[in-house]
Amino acid sequence: MSSASVAVDMDIPSGHHDDNHNYSISNEKHDGLTLPHHHHHHHGHDHEHEHHHGHDHEHHHDHDHDHGHGHGHDNHAHTHDDDDNFANLTDHDISHYHFESKVSEQSRRSEKVLWLVALLSAIFIAAEFTGGFFAASLAIMTDAGHMLSDLLSFIISIVAIRTARHPANKKLSFGYDRAEVLGALISIIILWVLTAVLVLLAIQRICNGTYDVDPMIMLITASAGVAFNIIMAIVLYVGKAGHAHSHGGGSHGHSHGNGGNVNVRAALIHVLGDLIQSIGVLISAIIIKFTGFQIADPICTFFFSIIVLFTTIHVIRDIFYVLMEASPRHMDYNVIKQDLSSIDGVLSVHDLRLWSLNMDKTALSVHLAIENSENALSIVNGARDLVRRKHGISLSTVQVEEFDKTMNSCDKCIH
Repeated sequence: MSSASVAVDMDIPSGHHDDNHNYSISNEKHDGLTLPHHHHHHHGHDHEHEHHHGHDHEHHHDHDHDHGHGHGHDNHAHTHDDDDNFANLTDHDISHYHFESKVSEQSRRSEKVLWLVALLSAIFIAAEFTGGFFAASLAIMTDAGHMLSDLLSFIISIVAIRTARHPANKKLSFGYDRAEVLGALISIIILWVLTAVLVLLAIQRICNGTYDVDPMIMLITASAGVAFNIIMAIVLYVGKAGHAHSHGGGSHGHSHGNGGNVNVRAALIHVLGDLIQSIGVLISAIIIKFTGFQIADPICTFFFSIIVLFTTIHVIRDIFYVLMEASPRHMDYNVIKQDLSSIDGVLSVHDLRLWSLNMDKTALSVHLAIENSENALSIVNGARDLVRRKHGISLSTVQVEEFDKTMNSCDKCIH
């Protein structure tokens, strides 16, 4: 028997799709695969479970996988030296392909939505700054300042979305997917900083007692602001509502993510914040017009600015989860583990890891302990197919290894 190898396979999303390219694990003639022992390496020392099965296994740390074909992303030239033996190792064809995600379609739709709301924002910012100047209203200037920060954030988000579509390379092997997340984070930080500045100005105006506002201009401008923000919120909500689909072989897999592109979600948070601010300005204008209580202007600025900050909490939480490589909140870890355990020939599932590359794209790696090495490739491809079709995970790495009962009690593994 060959001293060969670990059955590992990974789908890397890209913009192309190659069908029906079978590849072999080894050039050597063999009747089965030799599986690796279950072990952990920790900073200069080995933690290894000794397995005694009446035969020897060699474990090579470099995992030399001789695929028997050249793989170039430009030409995709493949040669197969041992397709006959490979066919004997699996119950179904194994296709070498790169899963063409529909997320790119969603990102293009998101970009168009952001361009539209950016244009609407630019138009209204000019009108609102003009109205705020003539009304001498800090509340209106505050709202206009929020709109200006929104416009800057929309532009940052557009750049981030376009950057995220760049393909992976040797330096950034996972691609630029998290550019969208970083763009959303910058957008939220801008909103926080601007809100802090405006709250400080409101406090200073209250302390100094400087009020001289024109309630009629303030009322007209605030009403227009409410209308504009409602329109933009509707546009963004419709753009956020879409979700990515993956179709393959008649099965229908969904990748719902966390409610659409994170930059569109961040933009919607900005616009909702502006809508709240505009409503506050409108209330302030009504109070001043009918009561002459002009301190309502900075008070409303202060109160509604604080509300705006609370609207960002959910997006910040999701951004934090992605950057910390947490398991996606919309996926059930235990369900995925149970599904993998149900595959014929799998005796144990451990070291299952799920993490988000962005809000819409999830990666997975897992160790499957099996009883029969001759079924290794069939199990690997069954696992990959299961997580792609049922859970929408197109980027997966599956390792198979010999089952040993000590695996179930290993404190180094994730169970």
